Amino acid sequence: MSNLLDISELHWLLDIVQSIDVGVVVLDRDYRIQVWNSFMENHSGQSARQVSQRSLLDLFPEIDRTWFTQKIETAAMLGTRVFTIWEQRPYLVRFRSYQPITGLVDHMYQNVTILPLRTVNGSTDHVCLIIYDVTNVAINKLQLEAANTQLQELALHDDLTGLLNRRHWENCLEHEFARHNRYSSEASLVIFDIDHFKQLNDTYGHQAGDEVIRQVAEVTQGMIRDTDYAGRYGGEEFVVLLSDTPLEGAVLFAERLCQAVAQRRILHGEQQLQCSVSIGVACIHPGMADHRMLIEEADKALYQAKSGGRNRVVAAGQTSIG
Repeated sequence: MSNLLDISELHWLLDIVQSIDVGVVVLDRDYRIQVWNSFMENHSGQSARQVSQRSLLDLFPEIDRTWFTQKIETAAMLGTRVFTIWEQRPYLVRFRSYQPITGLVDHMYQNVTILPLRTVNGSTDHVCLIIYDVTNVAINKLQLEAANTQLQELALHDDLTGLLNRRHWENCLEHEFARHNRYSSEASLVIFDIDHFKQLNDTYGHQAGDEVIRQVAEVTQGMIRDTDYAGRYGGEEFVVLLSDTPLEGAVLFAERLCQAVAQRRILHGEQQLQCSVSIGVACIHPGMADHRMLIEEADKALYQAKSGGRNRVVAAGQTSIG
C-alpha cells in the first residue's frame, strides 16, 4: 500500500508541476535539461521531448554563461537557494510577453529561484530553476518611476521654455555661492529680458509672445555648457549662471547671446518676427554677503542696459556695450 501511495503522490506532484503558472526546469550539473514543464513549453515553443538532455546554455544563448554558472555553483556548493530579480537582470531566458499590458515591452520580466536538489546521500546532482513571470509588477514599477521622474522634471523646469524655474535656479545659485565661499571658485550671473516685449505682445498677440519667449530660451539653451544653468526669472526675463567664469568671460558670453537673439528669425504663422535682449552681467566677489547680492548687481546692470538704449550688454560697474 505504501508503494502505491508513493506512486500516487509522485503523480500528483508531476501534475502540479505541469499545471502551475511558473516555469520549472531541472538541470544536471552539466546544465542538461531533465525536466521542462508546460509553462516552459508554452513560452519557448519547444516541447519537453525536444529539449530533453540539451544544454540550457546552448538552447538560450542570451544567458550570460559566467554569471549563470556562478549562480548555479553557489547554490550547489552551499546547498542553499539563490535568487535573482528583474531589477538586477530583466530575465534569465528571453520569452515574449503576453501580458495584457500591450505595447509597453516585448519581453517577459522574470524573477528566478535556483534550488539545489539533494540526493538521499546528501550530494547535489541537480538544480531546479523556478522562473516567475513578473512583467505586470515590473511594468507598474517602471511606469511609477517614469511618472515620478516626469513630476520631478516638471517641478524643476518652466513649462513654457523647458528652462529651470526660478526656485530651482536660485537654489543652484545659492549652492554656487557656497562653493565660492569654500573654494574661492569664480562664477558669474547673466540676467536679460526681451526688449519691448509688451509692445510685441500687444501687436501680435499672446501666442506670438509665447513663441518669442520659447525661441529666446532655445537660443540660450543652445549656447550654455553642461556646467551652466539657464533659467526663467519670470515673464520675459531670463538668467544664466556661468560656473567657473570670471566677469570678462561672462561678458563675452553675453555679447554672443545678444547677437544670436537679434539674428534669430522667429516664424509665427505667416509672420516673421525679430526681437532683441538687454543684458546685465555680474560676478561673485568677496564683498557679497549672499547670492541675493549677485542677483541685485546683475539686475542693476540690466536696468542700465535698458536705460542706455537696449539691445546691449552692461557689466556691473562698467558702461554699456552696444
